[in-house]
Amino acid sequence: QVRLAESGGGLVQAGGSLRLSCAQSGRTFSIYDMGWFRQPPGKEREFVAAIRRGGTVYYADSVKGRFIISRDNAKNTVYLQMNSLKPEDTAVYYCAGSDVPMPGRNSADYWGQGTQVTVSS
Repeated sequence: QVRLAESGGGLVQAGGSLRLSCAQSGRTFSIYDMGWFRQPPGKEREFVAAIRRGGTVYYADSVKGRFIISRDNAKNTVYLQMNSLKPEDTAVYYCAGSDVPMPGRNSADYWGQGTQVTVSS
């Protein structure tokens, strides 16, 4: 069993920054990619970023150049540094783990409970 727990969401003004954290526990050795999805209000869930165990990273075009995904394997934690935030980044952000490559799949095998990020204009 894999457990994912996000933290770090909140309210920020446009142009500001937030860092999300995702602590992993349980049977994490099988996870191929760790990443983040988000679901804006009234919209479908969408892929944000992923990081492979070896460190290769992937980003959605909408966040490329503004968001940075990283991981600390010793702490079993994945981070999402969000800079230059825009009101359209407002969403519930979900930490996710996938046993197969995540980019393009638009889904995952393991999910956190979600954390709200609100960007005011």
